[in-house]
Amino acid sequence: MIEFIDTHQHFIYRDAVGHSWTDNMPGLAGESFFLEDYLAATDGAGIASTVFMETGVDDEDFRTEIRFAAELKKRPDSGIAAMIASCRPERDEGFSEWLDECHDLDVAGFRRVLHLADDGLSATETFRRNIRSIGKRGKTFDMCFLARQLPVAIELAESCRNTVLILDHCGVPDIAGGALDPWRDHIRTISEMPHVHCKLAGVLGFCSLESSSLETVAPYVDHVIEMFGTDRVIWGSDWPVVELCGGIRNWIDVSRRLLSRLSGDEADAIARGNAERLFGLEPAG
Repeated sequence: MIEFIDTHQHFIYRDAVGHSWTDNMPGLAGESFFLEDYLAATDGAGIASTVFMETGVDDEDFRTEIRFAAELKKRPDSGIAAMIASCRPERDEGFSEWLDECHDLDVAGFRRVLHLADDGLSATETFRRNIRSIGKRGKTFDMCFLARQLPVAIELAESCRNTVLILDHCGVPDIAGGALDPWRDHIRTISEMPHVHCKLAGVLGFCSLESSSLETVAPYVDHVIEMFGTDRVIWGSDWPVVELCGGIRNWIDVSRRLLSRLSGDEADAIARGNAERLFGLEPAG
């Protein structure tokens, strides 16, 4: 059985930090999703370990969130092998000090959610210089853009070639609308930069409720794997958001069926091997 490292695991602890982005999302609004819930949802499903991904919390809470997650990580049963923290590269003030603190917390990488931000935010020299400084410290940076913003992602990647960049959610293709282009061409362009990797996560959420299936997502997943190769694709669940589109066990099942079409070594690389290499993790098992 293919085992996974889940590189995109969120938590929602409302007593610890604010999650205003969930307010208008039925199924998430007002709900909490704890470590115990994730462990129960994935029990026996073949999750070897996880990477905590910052959750886009309210701006004043992004530092508190990763400190809280660091305490969860210490639990012997947590399964959390690494953490991705939020950051604000658009501001120099306090940025280097935040990287220092995150180093002490053993943070493996950073993310700034950009699909809700002005397209020009990542185009400033301040932003790009600070992303390059993340690379100088040997940390990764997750790029979270919508499909229409992929030209912006390409420009950011071109300006930060020293930093390992991870394109979240396959670049958020419009699967419900059946739109392969221009997403397909943009994925081809960004994949030509060897420092850019792609995260296979969240794609069932881009389908319509009636068409959420392996057959619907396969053309998009196949294109990502063809362009990036099996050595630059990693897997994630996007839990608990995945619970809104069939649930994590369904996504694990779909993922296994997608990866079963590859060789054993190729499937294992996407499921866990590439994540071990990117984040410096001990081999699972």
